[in-house]
Amino acid sequence: MNDRASAGGLSRRQESAELVVFLLLIVPPWLLSLLASGSAGGSFALVAVATILRDVALVALVLLLLSRARQPVAAVGWVARAAGREAALGAALFLPLLVGTQALNVALRAAGLSGPQTTALQAAPDTGQLLIGVALVAVVAVAEETIFRGYLILRFASVLRSRGWAVLLSALVFSAGHGYEGGAGVLTAGVTGLALAGLYVWRHSLVAPVVAHFLLDFFAIVVVPLLLG
Repeated sequence: MNDRASAGGLSRRQESAELVVFLLLIVPPWLLSLLASGSAGGSFALVAVATILRDVALVALVLLLLSRARQPVAAVGWVARAAGREAALGAALFLPLLVGTQALNVALRAAGLSGPQTTALQAAPDTGQLLIGVALVAVVAVAEETIFRGYLILRFASVLRSRGWAVLLSALVFSAGHGYEGGAGVLTAGVTGLALAGLYVWRHSLVAPVVAHFLLDFFAIVVVPLLLG
């Protein structure tokens, strides 16, 4: 009964999945605006939780679209092949990526572009904030690589018949989402997106980009505030 197709051609299970994804996309920003108006001290936790819920919803949407297209998750780079080696590669590339992107960001700010206003933990965070910060960077790394490197490159390449344009456009969309970091942050994010996209296209796997992305965000959002504390 639950799988019987409705008048629109979808089963009740598919309609339920769409409804859950839709609610996850619209409710967190609404709750954030409602709660943040009276809570300055908890702003990081609120933004982090809303971001986690939004990214989970976006990944669910990608999975739903893949299911409708009858494509496996391997189509967007989630493959188990040599996962340990891919993770080690991502970890090895973290430091060069960190040094390169930070040097670029400093140069862009010295040239007059506005600097980043990133969401980060307060100095000397408590255990609860620390756990939320770690959960945030883990979810963001998995979600953004799935969306921007996996799904968008797959779809752009299919529509445009060009892997090169797919990589460039996915990096452009990725950088546009970092407008809150100022001009320097947007350009730095674009270069980071290109580097992660190149790694994904090279390895045909999301494992290395996810690990590198996680470590970059972990350093910026968690490690730096701990050092400052």
